[in-house]
Amino acid sequence: MSQSIDEVRVPLIGDSAPKFTAETTLGKINFPDDYYGKWKILFSHPADFTPVCSSEIIELSYLQDDFKKLSTQLLVLSTDGINSHMEWIKSLESIKYNDRESVKVEFPLISDIGLEISKQYGMLHANSSKTKNIRGVFIIDPENKIRAISFYPMTVGRNLEEIKRTLIALQPSDNQDVLIPANWKDGDDVLIHSPKSVEESNKMKEKNDSKLYSYTWYMWFKKI
Repeated sequence: MSQSIDEVRVPLIGDSAPKFTAETTLGKINFPDDYYGKWKILFSHPADFTPVCSSEIIELSYLQDDFKKLSTQLLVLSTDGINSHMEWIKSLESIKYNDRESVKVEFPLISDIGLEISKQYGMLHANSSKTKNIRGVFIIDPENKIRAISFYPMTVGRNLEEIKRTLIALQPSDNQDVLIPANWKDGDDVLIHSPKSVEESNKMKEKNDSKLYSYTWYMWFKKI
């Protein structure tokens, strides 16, 4: 049964990414299963041929090779049709944005005319629009679990470097069982799980591990 806008639920961090089959500018996809084993970032945007969305798609295209190196598939969704997507891409690929050469859009744009995917992912917020998505971001891991979510209003473009930073931060936190501090950048030192007591912290100090240091008993860093 189709959900009404008022019943839409945003899937949560840790949930399995909702599955869907859809037409895209690169053909039909089965999401997220077609990309199992890779990181995935699903973006939603309000509408084709609009200024903020156009700036985002162009900037995302300039970063697409960086995301490929991070084994990450980019996908963008709106409630526009495939023909609109194709014409928009053609136009965007002719723009030399901010004094840079024009760039090809190599990731798929998903058509969600029926709004079903948008409802599955909670991308339609009734107080903004009942037919156009707000700016959603879902970072999904290789096991198809949702790992990070963000929403922006229609009037504010996303910081794509911050989205890339979040993705990069999630990867070592998984692989090394570490934590990521505020304003972390790739290559910075990371946090480790806190000792449970002052006594436990003192025991860690006694080990004289050159890779570890602390600011207080509950805040330990690991050198990269």
